[in-house]
Amino acid sequence: MKIVIASDIHGSYRYAKKLMEAYQREGASEMVLLGDLYYHGPRNPLTDEYNPLKVADLFNSISSSIHCVRGNCDAEVDEMISNFPFLDHYSFQFHGYHFYCTHGHVYHLGHLPDEKVDFLIYGHYHVGFIKQENGVYYVNSGSVSLPKENSAHSYLLLDDTGLFLKDLDETVIDSVLFTS
Repeated sequence: MKIVIASDIHGSYRYAKKLMEAYQREGASEMVLLGDLYYHGPRNPLTDEYNPLKVADLFNSISSSIHCVRGNCDAEVDEMISNFPFLDHYSFQFHGYHFYCTHGHVYHLGHLPDEKVDFLIYGHYHVGFIKQENGVYYVNSGSVSLPKENSAHSYLLLDDTGLFLKDLDETVIDSVLFTS
């Protein structure tokens, strides 16, 4: 099984298309969206090819494969144009590890949820990284459309061998390999 995990598209049709191309090239069966899908937010510039309705149509085309969490820029009206729900968080087990997916404005490096997690996966900060601290992997997917601090337009790929932070050209930036 392969899962693509991405965040902070902020209405960019250009980068939503690039993410969908990566999803198809990777042969993923699921996509986890970590929030901030459509609205660019008051502190961000308009994204390339800003078109939230076309972004929604693109993701609606694979809605049965999407798990989406609500970001700080997402609103109730965003769910009205989406054929998938926006959750507070999305948790799952994979290869014996507990993954907790959230946007990142509440839970992040230094602030874990109450439940035990092995991987805290989030976006919000627009800078991708993988760090381990006190037995927990903190993983930020970065931003698909508006990376900050000279970081890459990025996403995560989770497969049977590990978790990979990649740019949109599929170059591996960082990774965690599973031992079991």
